[in-house]
Amino acid sequence: MKRIIATAALAAIAGAASTAYAKDVVDTAVSAGDFKTLATALERAELIQTLKGKGPFTVFAPTDAAFAKVPKADLDALLADKSALARVLTYHVVPGNVMARDVKAGKVTTVQGGALSVATEGGVSVNDARVIKTDIVADNGVIHVIDRVLMPN
Repeated sequence: MKRIIATAALAAIAGAASTAYAKDVVDTAVSAGDFKTLATALERAELIQTLKGKGPFTVFAPTDAAFAKVPKADLDALLADKSALARVLTYHVVPGNVMARDVKAGKVTTVQGGALSVATEGGVSVNDARVIKTDIVADNGVIHVIDRVLMPN
């Protein structure tokens, strides 16, 4: 009986510790190390504080390799245009906390106001981007890693 109580106490302490050190979607992406361009873009668009907010947010996060697929001149122009950059970045965010197990094919509305087309056949894709990693949990949402930057119409 004492062992069961001790195990429960340790689990409670571990749960409290993980809550105390939980990170928001921005800090979670930054600590992953493969989202330097995304972090720079969020800063330039002044969206860091928004995504550090209560949420919950589902973020389709393009990797640095995804940003590298955008022609350099186009990426430089986007990074220099705060308004356009904010539209592109908020197009990667869906309100709510959508885990991979809950994804269904169809249209979803982004924070930007546009719609993303989600397909589930042969793996999950969002518009023309493949989801390459799912369910990176943060304290205010979840991140799904994608291999392309999504551009709103």
